[in-house]
Amino acid sequence: MSASDNFTPLAIAVLTISDTRDESTDTSGDLLKQHLLEAEHNFFGKVIVKDDIYQIRKVISDWIANPAVQVILTTGGTGFAGRDSTPEAIAPLFDQEITGFGELFRQVSYDEIGSSTIQSRCLAGVANKTVIFCLPGSNNACTTGWTRIIKEQLDSRHRPCNFVGQLQ
Repeated sequence: MSASDNFTPLAIAVLTISDTRDESTDTSGDLLKQHLLEAEHNFFGKVIVKDDIYQIRKVISDWIANPAVQVILTTGGTGFAGRDSTPEAIAPLFDQEITGFGELFRQVSYDEIGSSTIQSRCLAGVANKTVIFCLPGSNNACTTGWTRIIKEQLDSRHRPCNFVGQLQ
């Protein structure tokens, strides 16, 4: 077995962006934590912030600057409702945008929610060797994003390519 056949666990932080959720009602953040632990990654921590550009940027910026955090998963704030501001808060922090993530997410979620998928402004990018995936706030969207896209891209054994080598 070569070194490339070994799984490399990553340190993953979870950010829930919501004006209404707290620890007792944050099902999507808890679901992302469950998914990453089942995949044998390391859980760095979870924070809930209001849907406010500057609160979001503060948490994300702190994690980007922390070399112990390799991946950030966000849930919430990616729609068109009045205070949904995740893309506006996070996109300016990217060194590189992963444009294919939003495109692929909308493609795979079309099978589940039809044309309503156009209302998802989910996005992803890399900042300071930290990959950031921004998902909608629903449990179904988080599961779709994780199982159909993110899980493989955070698995060092996935071929032909994955993000693990770029995060170290």
